[in-house]
Amino acid sequence: MAFSVGPEANRPELMEEIKLYRNPREREKIDNLAELFAVINTLQCLEKAYIKDSVQAKEYTEKCSKLLVQFKAAFKQVQGDEYPTLESFMSKYRLDAPAALERIKEDRPITIKDDKGNTSKLIAEIVALFITVMDKLKLEMRSMDDLHGELKDLSDNLGRLSMLPVEWPSREKINSWLKTLSGMQASEELSETQARQLSFDLETAYNDFNKILHSS
Repeated sequence: MAFSVGPEANRPELMEEIKLYRNPREREKIDNLAELFAVINTLQCLEKAYIKDSVQAKEYTEKCSKLLVQFKAAFKQVQGDEYPTLESFMSKYRLDAPAALERIKEDRPITIKDDKGNTSKLIAEIVALFITVMDKLKLEMRSMDDLHGELKDLSDNLGRLSMLPVEWPSREKINSWLKTLSGMQASEELSETQARQLSFDLETAYNDFNKILHSS
């Protein structure tokens, strides 16, 4: 019985595995591009889900704030001569994500009202910082240098937000934890008990913060 043989049988190079990178530097570049693509695509899906009422406002605000922070970090890794703008990246890889692009340009979740000032941006940053620190604790990242930077930014931003009560108890708890971390060496870690208490205090503060936002 005769078998037909395709043209690739005479061209073994067509059967070779195609590699996306040739060295660690190129691999890192591909990983960075993939990360940015994934963040933008996820943000697009989140926006569409919110429009369809498939996600609650609180959950949407949390996830959107976190994605905007991740986008800034991811785009910083690829921005340069090849991709000077986000639009150039999206055009190159044919990424159709208009809702995500609009959200990135506004730099805030759609649930946070635009007051033409700095308050909306400040609130978005605070939400993102709360989530970032709580996520780190869930991943058992307890060292001083893992937590101090974001916790200090959180404390500073809360201090700048005028809508919070002057005697807001959670502000004092966060400042107390910041003082504890400031007295530690960079490599020192919180104990399991301390980390659990910090996580609880942040969760309580975050819930209180959301209640204040919704009542204002």
